[in-house]
Amino acid sequence: MGNGIQVRDRFADGAQYIGGKLRSGTSGRHHDVVNPATGETVYSYELAGTADVDAAVAAARDAFPGWAGATPAERSEAMHRFAAVLAEQADDFAYVESLQCGKPIKLSTEFDVPGTVDNTAFFAGAARHLEGKSAAEYDGDHTSYVRREAIGVVGSIAPWNYPLQMAAWKILPAVAAGNTIVLKPAEITPLTSLMFAQAATEAGIPDGVINIVTGAGKDAGEHLVGHPDVVMTSFTGSTAVGKRVAEIATSTVKRLHLELGGKAPFVVFDDADLEAAVNGAVAGALINTGQDCTAATRAYIQRPLYDAFVRGVAALMETVRLGDPFDPSTDLGPLISHAQRDRVAGFVERARAYATVVTGGEAPGGELAAGAYYRPTLVAGAAQDSEIVQSEIFGPVLVVLPFDTDDEGIRLANDTPYGLAASAWSRDLYRANRATREIKAGCVWVNDHIPIISEMPHGGYKASGFGKDMSSYSFEEYTQVKHVMYDNTAVARKDWHRTIFGDR
Repeated sequence: MGNGIQVRDRFADGAQYIGGKLRSGTSGRHHDVVNPATGETVYSYELAGTADVDAAVAAARDAFPGWAGATPAERSEAMHRFAAVLAEQADDFAYVESLQCGKPIKLSTEFDVPGTVDNTAFFAGAARHLEGKSAAEYDGDHTSYVRREAIGVVGSIAPWNYPLQMAAWKILPAVAAGNTIVLKPAEITPLTSLMFAQAATEAGIPDGVINIVTGAGKDAGEHLVGHPDVVMTSFTGSTAVGKRVAEIATSTVKRLHLELGGKAPFVVFDDADLEAAVNGAVAGALINTGQDCTAATRAYIQRPLYDAFVRGVAALMETVRLGDPFDPSTDLGPLISHAQRDRVAGFVERARAYATVVTGGEAPGGELAAGAYYRPTLVAGAAQDSEIVQSEIFGPVLVVLPFDTDDEGIRLANDTPYGLAASAWSRDLYRANRATREIKAGCVWVNDHIPIISEMPHGGYKASGFGKDMSSYSFEEYTQVKHVMYDNTAVARKDWHRTIFGDR
């Protein structure tokens, strides 16, 4: 694929993928996919309505018995083929991901796409390792063992910041465990989710196992979450929307997995490698233009290093190159939309009343003026209870605050409603180890910030949600644990029956 015309051609039949085929939505409302780097429309389609959700759930329900009944080896082989198809189409995926999101092509090529291929390969292997407790005679008279069984049709909702990776995180563990799925991607970035489902079909995964409905949250999303034939919902997005998803899911007694907002602390102790911390902070704050729920957003620096850290981060931020996402030298692309750019700018403008904008804090002009760009921004001097410290900004903005004692640094790190990710920077093993124990977050990096791997779980504490994506731990979300117990005595009248009738 090389241009927007080919994207339109590839999805000419519509942006719904149901039962192995593309089709148009039936809501009667159209939506444009816009390249945020240029403001140009790259694809227009009709949004899904409730009838499309019903059709997708029906396709998933019909496919479930066959897919759940396949052997682990059969599911694994199909998913290995899936990984191979994704690898063959890596350039297309990277191009379309950058086109719809505005992310630099080097990020799509080196992070999003290979991470998704690796995740698919991991779950292809994990499909053969759905383990339960060992069979044993725990009471002496019975043999017990545990089965892990697929739960049924999963209805998941993915966000716009990493459309391909989030589609994979939702789909792969569900189908590896034998479930079928209906995924609703964000309506502004549906293209790589559709391509992902098409690649699964090319790999031989049966029709109906993976379905995509692209519609608005109020219509398609809420109908999917509340659908009586959907037994589980997995949602990634804001905490505010997550609360609404939880209300609908719990009213129908569904299993629920939520990966919500974050406000990751970046805690630098006074014995840290300052150069490493400066580089890590800029990279961790600016990845995906800061549109990452694990991005470094609050840097707490022990006072002896504070001034040097502020100078170093500001200087390095000023070298970051904004530009055309398809230029390999571009470091930072636009935000997802002008609305999101304006939202980020609003946080910074309000902060000027109580803090100092050290660098950035503006949208660039010139050739980039048509896009949703915003310069890398460092804010200092804000109070811990201020909006810019407490609220998720989701943009290329880092706030830096000093601290004096280790106790204070860890206390400040924990002092927001969120708990998704964090990092601690120190050369002292005991100091770093204390931070990993006491910082309340689902992932705590030491002397780095951002790397993820398929083998390890991703998920948060507190208002960041519950449950895990990736890794074998994700199977806890997508399997039903069943205890099976066999009597070994062949005795008709058991000793315990006396509690109901008769004597010993």
